[in-house]
Amino acid sequence: MDNVEKKLVVDDAPKLGNRRSFLGRTALLGLAGAGASLGLSGCKEEVSAKKPESAVKPVSAGGIEIAPGQLDEYYSFLSSGHGGDVRILGIPSGRTLKRIPIFNIDCMSGWGITNESKAVIGTKADGSLNYNVGDTHHLHGSYKNGTYDGRWLFTNDKINSRLARIRMDTMECDKITVLPNVMGFHGMFPDKRDPVDEKINYTTRVFCGHEFHVPLPNDGRDIDDPSKWGCLCSCVDAATMEVRWQCRVDGNMDLVATSYDGKLAASNQYNTENGATLADMMSAERDACVFFDVARIEKMVKDGKFTHIGASKVPVVDGRKAANPDPKTSVTCYVPVAKNPHGVNASPDGKYFVCSGKLSPTATVIDLSLVHKWFAGELKTERDAVVAEPEVGLGPLHTCFDGRGNAYTSLFLDSQCTKWNVEKAIAQFKGDKTVNPIIQKLDVQYQPGHIYSSMGETIEADGKYMNSGNKFSKDRFLPVGPLHPETEQLFDISGEKVKLLADHSAYSEPHDGIIVRRDLVKTRQIYNIDDFPNAVKPENAGIERKGNKVHVRLMSQAPNYSMPVIKVKKGDEVTITLTNHDKVEDLTHGFAIPTYNICFIVNPQQTQSVTFKADHIGAYWVYCTHFCHALHLEMRSRFLVEA
Repeated sequence: MDNVEKKLVVDDAPKLGNRRSFLGRTALLGLAGAGASLGLSGCKEEVSAKKPESAVKPVSAGGIEIAPGQLDEYYSFLSSGHGGDVRILGIPSGRTLKRIPIFNIDCMSGWGITNESKAVIGTKADGSLNYNVGDTHHLHGSYKNGTYDGRWLFTNDKINSRLARIRMDTMECDKITVLPNVMGFHGMFPDKRDPVDEKINYTTRVFCGHEFHVPLPNDGRDIDDPSKWGCLCSCVDAATMEVRWQCRVDGNMDLVATSYDGKLAASNQYNTENGATLADMMSAERDACVFFDVARIEKMVKDGKFTHIGASKVPVVDGRKAANPDPKTSVTCYVPVAKNPHGVNASPDGKYFVCSGKLSPTATVIDLSLVHKWFAGELKTERDAVVAEPEVGLGPLHTCFDGRGNAYTSLFLDSQCTKWNVEKAIAQFKGDKTVNPIIQKLDVQYQPGHIYSSMGETIEADGKYMNSGNKFSKDRFLPVGPLHPETEQLFDISGEKVKLLADHSAYSEPHDGIIVRRDLVKTRQIYNIDDFPNAVKPENAGIERKGNKVHVRLMSQAPNYSMPVIKVKKGDEVTITLTNHDKVEDLTHGFAIPTYNICFIVNPQQTQSVTFKADHIGAYWVYCTHFCHALHLEMRSRFLVEA
């Protein structure tokens, strides 16, 4: 880790070839020739970066500080719940770096407004969005060789059962897939290597768990008889984002974990009863963690041993117990775990999965080698795969790891986090009464839900930081009305004792997240104009009319749009395509038309477009919404709608 840290601070020096130098250099040019169309070109200077001192410094009152101008060691990517987006923070500073719109409409960036974003989200026949809301709970990255490869992030929409993919080079959503015949899509996890081809050591599939039982298909049949409803696991191709297959299960699914060998996916099940009421869902003394033998499922699909549900063409394999009596051919293994579990997490050594018993004060440790033995017919019962069940406290939910053999479990009811040792818990479970696996219990403020550690879901878990996402903040921040901020508390877990470093406020309502070393994230600062087939260049710029359809091809370069006047007629269907011709890092332009619900941005060399009906006459000033130049306020065009 020391070598990594030395590398991380090399590029912390500010660059001169940026927006600041551009604005200073071009302000006078703009004043001299403000009327010239696209007369300014971006400038970029190369500078050598100085190697600063360590960016992370302790402060006298406790905690840490990142000095101004210095960069964080890690990114934190986290979901936002029913905000519908994904957030990026710097760790350990807690600085908010970006919000990536996914299932929500974002009038700053134009997500949900531009044609390009609508194509990703999905639209009805009239061009309106299929859905305007979303609920992101879990977010995970793609893998190579057991660690993050910086390609993709994946997140869920619990409300409308959609899986979204984010490109990490641009930090923008590029694909959204609707999962058929499911509801309550909560947990998901990418595989860490291909389950069939051992030569493929990177993510190829994403496994999705669904909480709610529904009629299969949900077309009006059996709506008064929940006993006939069912629940599915979905497998999505990571590259194409198409649903490969689904597997029907007994009980429901909640969160998902995958093994480092690629062979197993699993989900905790808090409703093995298939209950439709709260009392029914809590009636069993134990629930389960269901394991999927991915290779066996895919062989069944290949051999044609599947069905379809309703109009969906996705192959569905039966993973219920009645259809899988023989472990040697079974596609599923139901391991009994503590009551109403919420969470299943993989240890970074690849040996264990841990399920937290929400209505039991215990965490269940499952040995994956024993699960493989069960599938081979060499284990007497599924429960024999359980090797530990330490009492960690009240309301255990999620578990993370430090890479040194220790686990950390959030306790919602106790408002605590418990640090415990996995191997000592196993020894205690075997009968060693001299062993106490509990190392420390620490208070958090308050009612923690998700908990995650730096690189903790990879083989490179470094045991440096842990984040506790707390659902109630109460008195921790200035009051802002009835809706309180939530608390993201950062802890130092590098020593024997866990120490609180900082309280970071969070707008409601984040859920799970990951903490990723910054050297694994490689972003593009400027687009390639040729990546956009509809890019506007001088040779195709202008207005094209075909009947009542008008296409306006526009360029921007601070502080000008390429056309001072855009004239259309009432009733025209207008498409405006805008390309930002500036090549300066951080020089983004905006585009808004008053009273027409049009507002979006174009980053350097990016192209975006909007289509709308010119349904009311008048003169409207098109203006740049994103500050770009000393003459930013003067960056305007006239949009004229004639009768």
